[in-house]
Amino acid sequence: MTLADVSSGPDWIIWVAFAILLAMSIVLLSGRGAWLIAGYNTASKAEKDKYDAKKLSRITGIGMAVITVLIGVMGLLENVLPASFAYVSLVIVAVVCVAIIVLGNTICKK
Repeated sequence: MTLADVSSGPDWIIWVAFAILLAMSIVLLSGRGAWLIAGYNTASKAEKDKYDAKKLSRITGIGMAVITVLIGVMGLLENVLPASFAYVSLVIVAVVCVAIIVLGNTICKK
């Protein structure tokens, strides 16, 4: 059984999600996307001063790029990938999110 056999939605949804995540990844990787990071965006001025916004944007952008590539691979190879790849991708996304949180709270602090 392939990933395409268990997916029930239209294919264009995955490509819209891919395009949005790609645009966000590019903005974050450029170092100018701190306004996209929810916790940083809503923090007070004193709390924002504790972090290097450029590093935080790039760390988040790298994580977002990994997730974007994963979604692109799933969209392109849905007829080839086994259905169990959905679970593998879920684990990868969880690991990337934890890595972003840990790195954001360690190496991105001033």
